[in-house]
Formats: sequence, C-alpha cells, structure tokens
Amino acid sequence: MKELQYPFDSSYILSKSKKIKRALLEEAANSGSKLLKKKIAVLGGSTTHDIVRILELFLLNEGIEASFYESEYAQYWQDAMFPNEELMAFNPDLIFVHTTNKNITELPIVSDTREIVESKLIAQYEHFERMWDKLANTYGCPIIQNNFDYLPYRLLGNRDNYDIHGSVNFINKLNLKFAEYADSHENFYINDLNYISASYGLDDWCDSFYWHMYKYAMSMKAIPTFAFNLSHIVKAIWGKNKKALVLDLDNTLWGGIVGDDGAENLEIGQETPLGQVYQEFQRYLRAHQDIGILLNVDSKNDEANALSGLNHPEGVLKPEDFISIKANWEPKSQNLVNIASELNLGVDSMVFVDDNPTEREIVRQQVPTAAVPEMTEGEPAADKYIRILDHNGYFETISLSADDAKRNEMYKANAQRASAEAAFSDYSEFLKSLDMKAVIKDFEPMYYSRIAQLTNKSNQFNLTTLRCTQAEIERMAADTDNYITLYGKLEDKFGDNGVVSLLIGQRDASNPKNLKMILWLMSCRVLKRDMECAMMDSLVAKCQEKGYETITGFYYPTAKNNMVKEFYDTMKFESVSIDNDGNKEYLFRVTDGYERMNEVIRVN
Repeated sequence: MKELQYPFDSSYILSKSKKIKRALLEEAANSGSKLLKKKIAVLGGSTTHDIVRILELFLLNEGIEASFYESEYAQYWQDAMFPNEELMAFNPDLIFVHTTNKNITELPIVSDTREIVESKLIAQYEHFERMWDKLANTYGCPIIQNNFDYLPYRLLGNRDNYDIHGSVNFINKLNLKFAEYADSHENFYINDLNYISASYGLDDWCDSFYWHMYKYAMSMKAIPTFAFNLSHIVKAIWGKNKKALVLDLDNTLWGGIVGDDGAENLEIGQETPLGQVYQEFQRYLRAHQDIGILLNVDSKNDEANALSGLNHPEGVLKPEDFISIKANWEPKSQNLVNIASELNLGVDSMVFVDDNPTEREIVRQQVPTAAVPEMTEGEPAADKYIRILDHNGYFETISLSADDAKRNEMYKANAQRASAEAAFSDYSEFLKSLDMKAVIKDFEPMYYSRIAQLTNKSNQFNLTTLRCTQAEIERMAADTDNYITLYGKLEDKFGDNGVVSLLIGQRDASNPKNLKMILWLMSCRVLKRDMECAMMDSLVAKCQEKGYETITGFYYPTAKNNMVKEFYDTMKFESVSIDNDGNKEYLFRVTDGYERMNEVIRVN
C-alpha cells in the first residue's frame, strides 16, 4: 500500500488505522494471498497500545498477520522474569522489549566517582542481560530490544558527550554493551532507537505532555516512524525482504537523457553538484551488491545508448554490475516481469526505482506486488533518492553470510551456464559437463544462520513453506532422535552456489518407523540440475541408517509453489490423498533395493 511507504503521512496513518487495516485485509482476501500468521509479545517499559496498533498495519502490508500480547504498563521486567501463565499460553513467535531512556533507573550525577559511574553502567546492563537470557531460555524465540535514545537535554552541554558524568556519554556506553550482546547472540536484534530518534529529530521526538499525561515515551506523531522501523526487523526475520533492484537510467542513475544529450553531456561525477549527487547514489546502489542485492536495469532506451551511459568514466556502476539489462521500448512493467523470470524470483522480490511518476504508476497497476517507492518530485529530486530507499528498509539485514556476499557472482555464473547449455542438444550431457560437486550433511552450526535464512526466503521450490527461526533450526538439529536434518551445497566449474537445499524430517509420534517431511526446499538458482535427486538419495540413506521404514511427504499449495506440485510423483512417492484445497499427502517405502536417482553430481 502506497500510504505505508516512506515518505508517509503519520497523521493520516494514526487517524485512519482502522480503515487502512480493513483495506489491507480485503486486498489480501481478493488477491488470494495467504497471510503469514505470527504471535508477537510486546513487553513495554511505557505505554505501547498505539505502537502495536500501527505496527500491525506495517506488518499486514508485508503479508504478516500478527496477533499480540501486551504487558501491562511498565511491567516488562515482571513479565520476563517471573512465571506468567498468560504469556506462556500465548507461546510467542517473537518478543519485543520496548524500553527507552525513561527506563534507565540511574544516570550519573556530577558528584559520582569514576568507580560509581562504572558500577551504575554495569548494573543497568546486567539488568537487561539477565532478562534477555531468561527470555531466550524460557521461550526460545527471536528477541528484539530497543537501544536507548538520548535525553531531551544535555546538562553539561557539549561536554556531556565525553565527560564520565554526561548522560550522552553514559547512554553511548550502554548502547555499545547492548550491541556487543547482539553481536555475540543469535536470534537477538537491536531496534536502533538511538538512530531513529536522531533521524526524526530529538526536539520533535520528545513530548513531555504525552509522557506525563499518557506515559508515551515519544510523541504521538513519531509512532508511525518508530513502528515502521521496527517492522523492518520483524519482516526480515520472517523472510519478507526484497532481493533485487530494478533501476531506470535517465534522471535516475544520472542527470539527463542519454539518447538526446549524449553520454558525454550527462550529469554524473565531480564536475557539478548534481553530478556529485548522482555519483553518490550510484555508489550507494553499488554497495548493495556486498549484501547480496541484485542490480538490474529497466529503461526505455536503445541498448547502445544505455551502455554508453553506463560506461561513462565518472559512473560508479558499469554494465558488468548488473545481472539483467533491459534497454528497449517495451513496457517497463513487462520488462520487470521478464527480469524476475530470468532470475527465478517472484516479482514481489523486486524494487522498481524510476524518477518518472507515470512509469511508477503503470508498474504499480500492472505489477501490484512489486515495491515501487515514491521517489520525491521537484528539483533536484535525486538528492532524496538514498533517503527514500534507505528509510523504506527493503533490504533490512539481520544476518550476513558468505553466500550473501557472493550472490551477484552466483547469478552471473547462472547466465554463463545458460549460455553453455545452448551448445548441447542432450541435456544430461550438459549436466555432466558442469562437473558438479555437492556436500550433503546434517545441519551444522556454521550454517545455522544461512539455513534459517533459506527457510524464510525460499517460496517457489518449497513444498510446505515452513518458516523457521534460527533457534528452531538449532533445536531440531540437536534432536537427532526425532529429526533428520540435511543441507546441500552445490558447486560446479562456473562457481560455488553455497547452501541451496534443505530438508527436515520429523519422527511420526503415532508411527515411530515413519518420517514426516515437514520441510523440503531448494534455491531456484539451481533448478533442473538434479540436486533434488542427490538430496533424495541422501535422505533414503539416512532413513536406512536410522531404521525408518516409510517417509510421508506433504505438498501444501501456495500462490508461489505451483512448480513443485508434482515433485513427490517424480521422486517415486505413492499418492495417498488430496483434499479440496489441493493439499497432498504421499508415501515412500524405504527398501534395501533403492536405486540411486542422482547420476550427474559427485556428493561429498
């Protein structure tokens, strides 16, 4: 929904929240989209009702239908540390601890010695550390914790920043301790209240009337900005991030129209202030490759002109930085769909960036699931581009793996494979020519983060679309008596694809000799390379080792996984049942006479 993208009207969102919620639910129902249902516990150190009300909207806009548990006013510590039957029964999928500088119980005073200040700092930190550890041990779900915003005043003026008695100095040190905890603990995330309040503006962020009257730790108008930022972390945990940028060229990546002005006359580089703005924007986009975001071009241009612009000596982005370049006179909406198809991604993974409001509206109408930020109009518009993309949080990063850093290389290698395939008339010979090697093993700690990431990102080759947090992955991997967990890595002569396939089987409580497949997925970038056959071979071998006699497979249809509706048929499972919603159940009999299915991949 356009109204829930940055820049948004906070007053409108606050006053029309019920109308917006109805519209979002109707839109999901009409489109047939299946909302992801999750339970979120909000443990507040101040009033949280309106935060929850607005957070719900932003999550619905991302396809997440949340139900909430809210602690009573300022009862976050009690709910976390003492037995709470209501919270236990709620069984949260995620816990958010909403504390602010109002919940710092002791700040330094000028008469404090250095030792007293340090003891206050340690006491404040340990108060929270004990709570985080207790929550993690009790509920085993992801935890999001605010760090601290600054006070609305500085008693010591600028000295407040470096004097041991300064509140700014104290809060900075406390925030650093929070960051160190987050860095060393999986499934724990910081909601950067310090940055958001500064970005919003501290004078507007703080409202003493709302604090004293209603115990709101921020102004009412700031709540949508706060909730929006918080929603970025939540949707990233459950795999709702975008994966690719689709970029216009003229007046988006540079100033001017390359076909009319010529590449030599474009505004890009250090010669002019506006040229510097565009160069900075290109540098910002280029940095996204380091976190695994795919860059693509969708431009109404002759290809030769587009390439001449991209080869401008002052440009940061070059043709080789893009996975797909569509420079033609086709509708941009169709080009966007074609790019998604080439990348084996859903169009809802794409962010379309264009300075032209007409083109943006056409794409919104024709490809409604793609993200289309409202790039600010006026002159110069480009100086707002970074802020708009950044504040929208399309690519919120909650973990970084080696696979993320190599993703662009992997997709470029896929293009090389496609080119090589064209030279073969026999597909099996082509597969053999790739010289593929796979590693298939039980889940290992070094890959837990990537495995959790895959369960939340993979939609097309995903038979049950089970979403897992890292804590859940760790629990199942450790319980080898009741679970079989396998991951698969694949590499070939063109490059290493990293971890690309997962399966999780659970012992059937009613039939211990039967393994129920609760998850089987594969990254779409390795489709049609027989990796699924290699995984099946390893699954059967593991079942034989553990004494399973049968395997039950399930296919639950979604709007995106139609491609695997016959998967278990191809894996030689027997069809058992299908219901009116298309949910299928299959059975495979594990026998000593099993014939291996993989003939082209060398495993382990």
